[in-house]
Amino acid sequence: MNSSETAELSPPTVDALMVMLNRLLDNIGTVVLGKPEVIRLAVVALLAEGHILIEDVPGVGKTLLARAIAASIDCSFRRIQFTPDLLPSDILGSSIYNAGTGEFVFKPGPIFAHIILADEINRTTPRTQSALLEAMGDRQVSIEGKTFVLDAPFLVLATQNPYEFEGTYVLPESQLDRFMLRLKMGYPIRSEERKVLTSHRTGEPVEQLKPVLTGDEVVQLQHAVRQVRVDDSIADYLLDIVHATRQGEDLNVGVSTRGALTLYRAAQSHALVDGRSYVVPDDIKSLAIPVLSHRVVGKSFLQAGEFGAAEAIIRDIVDRIRVPS
Repeated sequence: MNSSETAELSPPTVDALMVMLNRLLDNIGTVVLGKPEVIRLAVVALLAEGHILIEDVPGVGKTLLARAIAASIDCSFRRIQFTPDLLPSDILGSSIYNAGTGEFVFKPGPIFAHIILADEINRTTPRTQSALLEAMGDRQVSIEGKTFVLDAPFLVLATQNPYEFEGTYVLPESQLDRFMLRLKMGYPIRSEERKVLTSHRTGEPVEQLKPVLTGDEVVQLQHAVRQVRVDDSIADYLLDIVHATRQGEDLNVGVSTRGALTLYRAAQSHALVDGRSYVVPDDIKSLAIPVLSHRVVGKSFLQAGEFGAAEAIIRDIVDRIRVPS
């Protein structure tokens, strides 16, 4: 094993962490029906201190997933509806003149919350989109020469409709790279959709959801993720996939070093969610598409902007790379 890696978590510690994790997964699953893998990946991003971009048609549960995560954790939640006239100050906050004291007082914006739902992020201008960059990457914002640190845990869950282009602004690669995962919700199967109809008969189930974890417990889980062991052979397997994206004939831009580190951290989180204190090749394979597909640029316009084309290229690369024994 790599001597630089932190020692393996003891089994009792893993068991205690899994009790918390299962409470969170089960609680979200009571309202987000028929999407266990999407829920798992969302929790993976939360524990790995990453952010999520969900691309799908309206009405399949993108907003519901964000609300369910926020309701399951005893911490603050804000929803930001992105519109063409939204300004950076509407997100970050601004200074307001206090006539009584004769001083300007900073009024924090909605970014100063633990869970942020950035709804229809592609409907606002690039200038406003970029206001999220520092907050997402550095967990802090700079306003009027002052730096404000954002409290942990901090998760941005952004949504967009990939099939509607009028009045939208394509997210630049620099902003896409800030998202740990890009996911699709997909339509539920018929039996689960019937349960959705029944559960909404008397109201919104998410409004009755109670928190099952505190913010401090989520931070504890985030710290545990960094203790998950990654063998040298697994790290080399990850890099084989990353380097293949830089050499592929179908790609103009491959995965960056930051993308490799993001996959590494996500794999640690995936292992912990699976109840392990070590990463296995299946963790890398399961995460390669949602972590890497939005970090590559194809040689044609369609490949640069289409989820499915990049997904197919990454899948082909993963299939070709030898898995360590």
